[in-house]
Amino acid sequence: MTAVDRTGAPARGAPLRIAVAPRWRRAIGPLVKYALLSLGALLMILPFADMFIGALRSPADVFASPPRYWPQDPQWGVYARVFRELPMTTWFANSIIVTVTITAAQVATSTMAGYALAKYEFGGRAAIFRLVVGAQMFPFFLFIIPIFFILRFAPLMGGNDIAGQGGSGLLGTYAALCLPFVVTWYGVFLMRQFFVSIPDDLLEAARLDGAGEYRIFRSIMLPLVKPAIATLTLFSFVYHWNEFIWTMTVTRAAPELQTLPVGIYLLQGAFEDLDQKALQQAALAVSILPVIVVFLCLQRLFVASEFSSGVK
Repeated sequence: MTAVDRTGAPARGAPLRIAVAPRWRRAIGPLVKYALLSLGALLMILPFADMFIGALRSPADVFASPPRYWPQDPQWGVYARVFRELPMTTWFANSIIVTVTITAAQVATSTMAGYALAKYEFGGRAAIFRLVVGAQMFPFFLFIIPIFFILRFAPLMGGNDIAGQGGSGLLGTYAALCLPFVVTWYGVFLMRQFFVSIPDDLLEAARLDGAGEYRIFRSIMLPLVKPAIATLTLFSFVYHWNEFIWTMTVTRAAPELQTLPVGIYLLQGAFEDLDQKALQQAALAVSILPVIVVFLCLQRLFVASEFSSGVK
C-alpha cells in the first residue's frame, strides 16, 4: 500500500503504484469488438451467400422437409448454363461499355467542374454552386420524358432531318444510354468539397515555379483528391451497373443494347418453373461479380476518403 499524508496525497518519497486491470479484462474488449464485427460481416455476407447457394438447389432441395440450406445434390452446371442458354455475353458487354463510359465521363466532368468552382473566381460562381446543390433534390425519373424526346428528335441523327423529323434520332444507340448521365450534380458537389479543403498556397507556389494551370490540375490537385475520385468512381460504377429505369425505356426497341439488369428482369415473365428460376438466380449471382471486384480494388482509397472527410 502506498503511504499518504494528511491531505490524502501520496507521501513524499513513497513509490507510486499504477492500478493495472487484470489481463482477462484487457483482453475482453478486443474480443467483444471483433465478435461484433464478425457478426456484422456475417449478416452482410449471408444474402450474397444465399443467392449463390440458392442457384445450386434442385427442386427436391427446395421442397425438402426440413429445409436444407446447402443442397444435397448441388447443381454446379447451372452457372455454365447461364452463358450457354442466355445472352449473358451480350448483356455483360453492354453493361461494361455503358458503365465504364459513364463512370469515366462523370469522373472527368466532376473533377474539372469541382476544381473550377473551388479554386477560381468568376462571375456567377455562387449561383452555379447553388444550382449544383439544388439540382440534387430532383430525382432522375422526373426528366425521363423530356430527355427521351430530346434524343428522339435530335437533328441530323438517326435519319432525322434538320428539324428532327423522319428518323429515330439517337434512340437505339449507346449514346442514348450514356449521354443523360455524363454530368452528375452529386459528383460535382463532392469534388468541389474536397478541392476546397486543399490550401490555396499550393497553387500559388506552383504558379511561382512556372507551372501552368493544366499542370497544376493534373500533377498537384488530382493526386491529392485520389480518395474522392475513388469514392465517386465506386458510387458511379455501382449505380449505373444496376441502373434499370432509363435503360429499360431506351432498349425497348433495341434489345441488342440490353444490359444485365434489364435482361435478367425480362426473364421473370418467360421462366416459371423452378429449374428456370434457379437459372435466373445464377444469372443474378454472376452479374454482381464485377461490382465486388471494383469495390475490392477501390476499398483502400474509399476508406481513406471516409476517414479524411471527418478530419479537418
